[in-house]
Amino acid sequence: MVDLNKEKLKLDYPCSWVYKIVILQDDNAKKIVKDVLGGRTHTLKASKTSKKGKFASFNIDLIVHNDEDRTYLYEILGKHSQIKMVL
Repeated sequence: MVDLNKEKLKLDYPCSWVYKIVILQDDNAKKIVKDVLGGRTHTLKASKTSKKGKFASFNIDLIVHNDEDRTYLYEILGKHSQIKMVL
């Protein structure tokens, strides 16, 4: 078995990266993502809605330029008050 904790993710930058965010169903995903990413080029697509309809998930597809850029975007998405989870 491979111990993934010892392996570093190897990516060729720049590359396309997808973040999945979870927000409340009634929140405006386009506005939230624009607040975080500003004018950065991205694609936002609805993914799933929770069984009870309280939460919705969306995929954000964009180009990341290096490892620091990728992790920074993850962090700022996670810090937004209306984003409940980032994957």
